[in-house]
Amino acid sequence: MTTSDIGVPELDGSPLFLLDVLPDTGELLVDGDEGRHAVDVLRLAPGEQVRVGDGQGTVAAGSVVSAGTEGLRVAVTARFEVPAHTPEFVLVQALPKGDRGPLAVDLATELGVDRIVPWTAARCVTRWRDDRIEKGVVKWRAAARAASKQSRRPRLPEVTEPMSTREVCGVLDDADLALVLHERARRPLAELEIPREGTVVVVVGPEGGLTDGEVVAFRAAGAQAVRLGTEVLRTSTAGAAALAALSMKTRWE
Repeated sequence: MTTSDIGVPELDGSPLFLLDVLPDTGELLVDGDEGRHAVDVLRLAPGEQVRVGDGQGTVAAGSVVSAGTEGLRVAVTARFEVPAHTPEFVLVQALPKGDRGPLAVDLATELGVDRIVPWTAARCVTRWRDDRIEKGVVKWRAAARAASKQSRRPRLPEVTEPMSTREVCGVLDDADLALVLHERARRPLAELEIPREGTVVVVVGPEGGLTDGEVVAFRAAGAQAVRLGTEVLRTSTAGAAALAALSMKTRWE
């Protein structure tokens, strides 16, 4: 086994599997749900190239030794660390209705979000009561994990506990650039100069829109209102659209 700190190697199309702990050994066993998916759905066979990561940027690349009832055995040929993207993208997402929450997380994860903050906005129809908070966070984290595997990103985005408007203001105050998507904003996001380092926060309101009090509070915390275009997007897709626009200015050049 060779070990190298080479940053992000050239993409080779190999699937990525995530383990909670990545052993520092020459052979890995991908078992459980990950192993069953590899064997029963992807039908991987000995000799095929795969990657196994810990979700924190450490990745082991190698070839399949065996695929069976125990899972997938992988002979590791290289290890590397994938650095975190800069700037850091944070999405403050108002709680959407039904399954649109996991959809928003899925899309944001595929488009490079680094941290997702569930926000209980005043006009949210969905409410995570005390007995539903843990279930809601678990569901969003599962969506982030699945989307990370699908998009083959070796770093899982963090999904925080839900925050109040006051707590969100603290996040905005700490940001290098804080943006609030608003359909009546005069300035388009496309006109902004985006910092190459630090933290960029995007706030997406609920389907019912932001209250005047929320807009005032966010402005006081240093955020500026911007619009994406003339169309009004759903709360579940607006964050992904903003992340794509930000990536075009910073990461996708």
